[in-house]
Amino acid sequence: MNIYSSRPVVLCLSGHDPSGGAGLQADIEALLAQGCHAAPAVTALTVQDTVNVSDFRVLDREWVLAQANAVLNDSTVAAVKLGMLGSLEMVDTVVELLQAHPHLPVVCDPVLRAGGGGRLGKDEVGYAMRERLLPLAIIATPNLPEARILAELPEGTADECAEKLLPYVKHLLITGGHGDEHEVHNRLYSRDGSRHTYTCQRLPGSYHGSGCTLASALTGRLAQGEHLASAVQSALNYTWRTLRDAEQLGKGQFVPRRLPLDFCS
Repeated sequence: MNIYSSRPVVLCLSGHDPSGGAGLQADIEALLAQGCHAAPAVTALTVQDTVNVSDFRVLDREWVLAQANAVLNDSTVAAVKLGMLGSLEMVDTVVELLQAHPHLPVVCDPVLRAGGGGRLGKDEVGYAMRERLLPLAIIATPNLPEARILAELPEGTADECAEKLLPYVKHLLITGGHGDEHEVHNRLYSRDGSRHTYTCQRLPGSYHGSGCTLASALTGRLAQGEHLASAVQSALNYTWRTLRDAEQLGKGQFVPRRLPLDFCS
């Protein structure tokens, strides 16, 4: 028996989704598919299904810190993935945690809305993430509606949002899945001025947990040592395949089928 793990450990701070489509279960499945081990610390409990979210409760900061520190004190963590935080206090809690471990690479998925449109935090939470959390992250992965909230540009283009947000974060991946063009344009912006656009075929339907899947897959690729631009491409390719093979497990959106890479070629 091999008693030494060869898989990178990724600490995930996010909410629990009882439908299993998004949140920590999405993180676990997507990270497993990248050859990583997910260590999930619950920040919030939600009442949601594949249609929408109806309620949520953010956990006490002491509980979240205790969960995360239990992992950090026990395992060598390779990266941190942030998802739903839900409150200003939770943003402050995570900032405190990350400042105590400044060596850890952080991927921030600024979850502010569920796939069905329901709120998972007030816009003020987004502003606090922009001001305090994004500077601690390597990359943030908002979709365009989330980028508009973070940038305070209700009708802003991806380019305009990036110009507003890059002073806060080194790299910014704005996904284009919420548009209606034939092709999806996912745009990677970097503070040094470089830009990459990744295009893929738009798939029919809507999906529950696609953003969580992408951010977790990206964190996993970075934890495996992949270069940022290549990791973004790998994560986007993987996510597209999970959406291509998605299943309608409930009455609402399709749920990505987050199989390991060998099973979704």
